[in-house]
Amino acid sequence: MWEAYAAPGHDPDAILLFEPDHRILISGDALWENGFGVVFPELEGTNAFDQVAATFDVIESLKPSVVIPGHGAMFYYTPKIVAAARQRLNAFVQNPAKHARHAVKVLLKFKLLEVQQQSFDQFSVWANSTPYLKMCNARFFDDMEFAFFIEQMCLELVKSGAARITGKFIHSS
Repeated sequence: MWEAYAAPGHDPDAILLFEPDHRILISGDALWENGFGVVFPELEGTNAFDQVAATFDVIESLKPSVVIPGHGAMFYYTPKIVAAARQRLNAFVQNPAKHARHAVKVLLKFKLLEVQQQSFDQFSVWANSTPYLKMCNARFFDDMEFAFFIEQMCLELVKSGAARITGKFIHSS
């Protein structure tokens, strides 16, 4: 029988599903093999990093064998995975702008996954009409003009290999 556990952080209403006989955890965006989902409430001004840490506590107490994340392949759980996620979380706690930068790149990448390729001008028009991106810019990077901010985030996606630019087009990689 599956058990449900609250897993606020990425989303205040998120849950974990755990099957104790086989120790299978469906973690959603609470834990991936190499991290966890963007903590959206934190971007909006609600303290939620502590909820992510509490969710990690729950996962550690369950001692799953197998984890099925919301993104990526299933993986075998080890305490090192949560330890690495906690390190990433601590880096975000120490530098919330780092988390915001990551979040913006995630949102830009999801748009690129949707369109696959688009002229940079069209992509910029979309970004400029997206209130969430403007909110992140205003809250965390108010010293950067919005168009420049989006351009810099796109260049960071290119540098990481998540996107590429050819001529006047930006492409998902």
